[in-house]
Amino acid sequence: MNLIIHLTISLTILSVSNCIRWHMQPNSQKCLREELKENVLVSGVYEVTEVDNQQIDYVVKDSKNHILSQKEDISSGKFTFSVENYDIFEICFSSKTSNNHQGAIQEVFVDIKTGIEAKSYETIAEAFKLKPLEMDLKRLEDFSEAIVLEFKDMKKRADEMRNTNESTNKKVLYFSLFSMTCVIVLATWQVFYLRRYFKAKKLIE
Repeated sequence: MNLIIHLTISLTILSVSNCIRWHMQPNSQKCLREELKENVLVSGVYEVTEVDNQQIDYVVKDSKNHILSQKEDISSGKFTFSVENYDIFEICFSSKTSNNHQGAIQEVFVDIKTGIEAKSYETIAEAFKLKPLEMDLKRLEDFSEAIVLEFKDMKKRADEMRNTNESTNKKVLYFSLFSMTCVIVLATWQVFYLRRYFKAKKLIE
């Protein structure tokens, strides 16, 4: 039980969502980008202050401009999508005014969660009729799997960096040997050239 409590506290500390709030000028656009791994769930909550004759639209796209989610004239709501492959997704908010209205500044709030943070465990508990303790265990299980996957990804990146360093070291070694060979050849040629020149001028025998 103490272990479960400790892991629950750790999960609470590590589960920090990406929240951002800003003031948006009329007829302007602001985009947010995030890099995601494969098979990652993304959920977001947004709120926009309403202004007459003015609206804000949002659209979520991947690096290939595939639309993952979009909505016009938003005030508050949610969006959810999943990323199958490693990619960079972009969410853009666009402000528009109508009838030549001068417009006003609107406040926009976005809270984006990814991975296990994006899952609604309360909904899962209701669907599978899980008890509170079972729901916590399910959350901890997913959290443990996420940690294992993160360590695997870190190990993969460490291996790639090591391979890159080894390859770079070999290239530097070969380049150094080539440079030294060129210097030695050039110096030898210069010595023989100067020797012939001085002999031709009868400065040396």
